[in-house]
Amino acid sequence: MEERKNRPERRPVARAAAKYTIYNVTEPSELMEFLMKKMSGISRTRVKALLTNRVVMVDNNIQTHYNFPLKPGMKVQISKEKNKHEFHNPLLNILYEDAYLIVVEKKEGLLSVATDRQKERTAQHILNEYVKRQHPRNRVFVVHRLDRETSGIMMYAKDEKTQHTLRDNWHDIVFDRRYVSIVMGDMEKDQGTVKSWLTDRKLYVSSCDYDDGGKLSITHFKTIKRANGYSLVELNLETGRKNQIRVHMQTLGHPVVGDQRYGCEIDPIGRLALHAFKLCFYHPVTGEVMQFETPYPAPFKTLMLKK
Repeated sequence: MEERKNRPERRPVARAAAKYTIYNVTEPSELMEFLMKKMSGISRTRVKALLTNRVVMVDNNIQTHYNFPLKPGMKVQISKEKNKHEFHNPLLNILYEDAYLIVVEKKEGLLSVATDRQKERTAQHILNEYVKRQHPRNRVFVVHRLDRETSGIMMYAKDEKTQHTLRDNWHDIVFDRRYVSIVMGDMEKDQGTVKSWLTDRKLYVSSCDYDDGGKLSITHFKTIKRANGYSLVELNLETGRKNQIRVHMQTLGHPVVGDQRYGCEIDPIGRLALHAFKLCFYHPVTGEVMQFETPYPAPFKTLMLKK
């Protein structure tokens, strides 16, 4: 008894709190259905909130699609470290993310990629800071760009292999990429195609209707509405050159509203009236059809309301 009294008291060792609740997948299922089975009593609304808040992971990768297909052997994790995966930025909104890519909607005024003059206030930098919260070596890789003044949907790869797959097979992978714009005046045609050769002159992009050594550029357009001296136009890019839509609309004699560089002298909505509203592609790894669409910006609708 004496020995037991003199023995130093054993203190409980503090255990690190588990960062995730983990569920193992044993049979094929969609993510929503799986979570509702495992998390008894949870509602569909609550599951969607978990996905929206970016706290659900499948095999260590954030998953936001409720119908993501699960296979036996996969591991579903619900993060308890909510802030680690949350993303809030007034200039950028994440529409989708998985292990290979991130699809975002950027606001006008934000550069897509870093330049020598601007490294921090770019979509690329903002996303790099975000993915580094999950692992310090993580970063995003540029696949394509939007002009600073253009808003809308774009995507970044999360590794070099996916980046090269997307870049090298862009026209096979991306099957629908559409913009909406308001241009000056009444468009003469309901639909048509503009084809020219574009050359980057640093301060502006020039257009030539024959091959002068520039890059072949093709834009398809469809007039949606004419009102108040403007036309609402949807545009489908067959090629993706710098300032392509802006130059082609100037070529037609209908410059994009707010585009002083390419012939518009007024700025009624305080921004360039050009928005990348639709992006559809085959997933570069899984082959799944991915479709993303955002509403037309509210100022566009206001400008086109008949007075």
